[in-house]
Amino acid sequence: MKQNIKLDINYVRSKFPAFKDPMSKEWAFFENAGGSYVPDTVITRLSNFMTSTKVQPYAEYEMSKIAGENMDKATNYFAKMINAKNNEILIGGSTSINFYVLSNALKYFISAGDEVIVTNQDHEANISPWRRLIESGAKIIEWQFNENTGELEIDTLKKLINKKTKILAVTHCSNIIGSINNLKQISEIAHTYGTIVIGDGVSYAPHGFPDVKMLGVDFYSFSLYKTYGPHLGLLYGKEEILKKLPNQNHEFLKDQYPYTINPGGPNHEELASLIGIYEYFDDIYNYHFENKNISIREKIEKINYLISQHEEHIGNILLDYLRNNKKIRLLGKNNIKNRNRAPTISFTVNDQTSKEISEKLVKNKIATRNDNFYAWRCLENLGISSDDGVIRLSMVHYNSEEDVEKLIKVLKSIIV
Repeated sequence: MKQNIKLDINYVRSKFPAFKDPMSKEWAFFENAGGSYVPDTVITRLSNFMTSTKVQPYAEYEMSKIAGENMDKATNYFAKMINAKNNEILIGGSTSINFYVLSNALKYFISAGDEVIVTNQDHEANISPWRRLIESGAKIIEWQFNENTGELEIDTLKKLINKKTKILAVTHCSNIIGSINNLKQISEIAHTYGTIVIGDGVSYAPHGFPDVKMLGVDFYSFSLYKTYGPHLGLLYGKEEILKKLPNQNHEFLKDQYPYTINPGGPNHEELASLIGIYEYFDDIYNYHFENKNISIREKIEKINYLISQHEEHIGNILLDYLRNNKKIRLLGKNNIKNRNRAPTISFTVNDQTSKEISEKLVKNKIATRNDNFYAWRCLENLGISSDDGVIRLSMVHYNSEEDVEKLIKVLKSIIV
């Protein structure tokens, strides 16, 4: 890859109608970790499905055939984007739903005395479903982060995991601390004990779609509404495990994995609209690169690089301000380098509540909020009220340097 190729932010933003909308364009949007904007390709795909093919799919008449074909096409594209097989991914209502259904299937593999490791850094979606396995006789072990750094440490994991450990649930990227955990190394350690690894990629995938085979995880989920699509969640699972799971769906589907852990099936129109996410990233690739004779996954890897370079640049501008303000408690690493953290940046202010800061930002057209963001265990272990929470400023690749400059200008005026 030519090192001088940079993400063309103007081209990127031209693909998102929100930046042209009379209301939205007044705002600098820093709530992306709660849900991203969608490109015009997704909106077009959704509109076309609802207009022309809003029928029961997979029948013989033309509209139904097209509906089914587009649903399959979306699944196929996403399988290639994350380097999975078609029958290793399912599209459910959300990551929370996907993990609860998966937990209900995995409980049949739990015996009294088995151990399940969860962290206190994760979003609750990757904690509560596994803690409930205590009802099946599991002993819950908490992998606690270093309170001084907020980081999950591998040495701590090595002291906790053993032959009794059946499941290890861990986030790929913290939605509060922002740190990117080494999921590949974690998987390698866990698999020496025969442990199933469940990765939460919700806060990672918006910054670059992962290669699930490279990570080595057994299951991995992320939210498609945070990766430029509709409110859905994708779950990946290794085929050799999926086909052994007890059916959570209708009886006649008992041998048709991954539908066995997707009760009710996918939302038809929103699944089809995921083609638009692929088309958007394909447009980004074609705009920046000349070589068209490479695989979808190879294209994603090149786009991931462009995205990471841009996000590192704008993220470090904000981090530089935050770490040098003595009234601010910045959580996580104070610099982004080689994708060691996401531009999901949380902080508190010494003499003002998070709610007060958030309200002042909103009054100045900075779209953000204060909250615990479903990571209340993380905040409590950091000594931060889960009621008031933190101010979280989350960026993705369509955020501009101008957005960050506007934000810093407002922060300087309200934190004095």
